[in-house]
Amino acid sequence: MDHHAGAACSTQMPKRIAIVEDESELASLIEYNLGRHGYDTQVLGGSQGTLRALEQSKPDLILLDVMLPDVDGFELCRQIRQSQVLGRTPVLFLTARSDEVDRVLGLEIGGDDYMTKPFSPRELIARVKAHLRREDMDAEPPTLNLGPFRLDRTGHRVFLRDREIELTSTEFNLLEFFLTHPGRAYSRDQLLESVWGHQRYVTPRTVDVHVRRLREQIEEQPDSPKYLTTVRGFGYRFEEAT
Repeated sequence: MDHHAGAACSTQMPKRIAIVEDESELASLIEYNLGRHGYDTQVLGGSQGTLRALEQSKPDLILLDVMLPDVDGFELCRQIRQSQVLGRTPVLFLTARSDEVDRVLGLEIGGDDYMTKPFSPRELIARVKAHLRREDMDAEPPTLNLGPFRLDRTGHRVFLRDREIELTSTEFNLLEFFLTHPGRAYSRDQLLESVWGHQRYVTPRTVDVHVRRLREQIEEQPDSPKYLTTVRGFGYRFEEAT
C-alpha cells in the first residue's frame, strides 16, 4: 500500500518511509501525515514477510512498532541491522511501553530513536526530518580522512586502516561528528544537541550507549579506548591517534 504524495515539488525523488505497524488506524494516520509532507509511504503489518518486503522497497527510514503480531519489533530490528540492503537505514521505534529498559534495549540493538504512543503528528514529522536531514547534507566533501579513519559520506561507509566498520545510522553520525571535531571535549548534552538535534525523548544515557557501541567497533580494547576517550565528569573526546 503506497501513498504517492503530490506535495513533494522538488526535483529530488521523494523520500520513502516504511511504516511497520499492525494497528491499521494508527498506520493510516501516520501515512496521511507523512503524505501531506511529501513523503512516499509503505505500510507493512509486521508479518513474517516484512523483512523481505523492506529489502525490496529499500526505504530511506523505517518506523517500527515494538509490539507486532508475528514478530517482535526488537528482533526485526536485529534482522534489519544484519541485512546487506538495510543495515544503515535509520530505524525509529514506535512503542506504548515508555520505560527506560525498553528504550535502551532498542538502542542497544541498533535502533536510532524512539517515539512513545500517543505522539503528535508534528512531533513525528520533526523526528523524521531530523533523521533524513543528514542524508541531504551534500555540501560537505564526500570523503573525510583522520589518522587511520576514512569516512565515505556518499556511500555511508567507514574504514579503519582499510577495514570496513559496520555502523548503524546514528553511530555513523556520531563518529562523523567526532572525526570533524578531534581533540576537543564535548559534554553529553553538547553531543545530543549536535548529533541528535531537538529530539525530546533522547537522554544523556543514550550518548553513553552509542559511545559504548562505537568503541566496540573501532577500538582494539573497548574498555581501554585509544581514540574515543572519556573526560571524567564531563563527556567524551576523540583523540587524533595515528
